[in-house]
Amino acid sequence: MNSVMHCMEILSEDSKLRQMDNFIQHGSTTCLKHTIAVAYCSIKIAEFLGVRYKKRDLIRGALLHDYFLYDWHDGAKGREIHGFTHPSKALLNAERDFSLTDTERDIIKKHMFPLTIIPPVCRESMIVCLADKICSLYETFNRKNAYHNIFTGKKPAYLDLYNEIRTI
Repeated sequence: MNSVMHCMEILSEDSKLRQMDNFIQHGSTTCLKHTIAVAYCSIKIAEFLGVRYKKRDLIRGALLHDYFLYDWHDGAKGREIHGFTHPSKALLNAERDFSLTDTERDIIKKHMFPLTIIPPVCRESMIVCLADKICSLYETFNRKNAYHNIFTGKKPAYLDLYNEIRTI
């Protein structure tokens, strides 16, 4: 988790990352909590599969995959197809605020596959795509306090990270 915390601290400097805590993603889960959960889940999937991966790119891509910075539930024009369009908006915002690797770009742009037609090409992208689906389903079906006991029967490690990020 120290890797996720380190990336989160760096990404929070001089960016709009903390604004993600103002927008609900699924159920009552904010975009910030969702992306932290996706980063955590992505690492767990990669470790479980025993695959080699670029840890920094995986974490940063996971943390930025929903960096679209708006409330997609507000009914604004074009938001009815949010699932198809938000990866491009997140990528534009991320490229504006950060220097991204090709792997990070692939993660952000293609995390909604198969809704977005072009499949991920990097293993990190495939892992984040899967983790995003898992977390999204979990948040949708556990609408209140989705991450109270996720992954362990104890307080999840990412909650400390989340609370720390809010104070940066």
